[in-house]
Amino acid sequence: MNNRALSMLGIATKAGKTVTGEFATEKAVKEGSAYLVIVADDASDNTKKKFRNMCEYYQVTLKVFADKNALGNACGKEFRASLAVIDEGLANAVMKQIDRYNNLEV
Repeated sequence: MNNRALSMLGIATKAGKTVTGEFATEKAVKEGSAYLVIVADDASDNTKKKFRNMCEYYQVTLKVFADKNALGNACGKEFRASLAVIDEGLANAVMKQIDRYNNLEV
């Protein structure tokens, strides 16, 4: 698993720049405060589709990454299927790490 992206999510959470959980993530997207939405790889197809459509409509970047456990651990929670990064700089840094991880994985 990409420890760099997950540790950056941890830093963003400690800085108060993430919201976790389906309801809070959806609210951040609709209010325009989300710069990046991450949905767990093992989230339900329905959850992935919901966030894919929502992020497309509100023009927010969406990444499917890690599993619920890893996302939750990165944020100091038990498990999370979705989260939003609400700081543009941190969102870009996390995206870069996720993209780098996905390119190495191929």
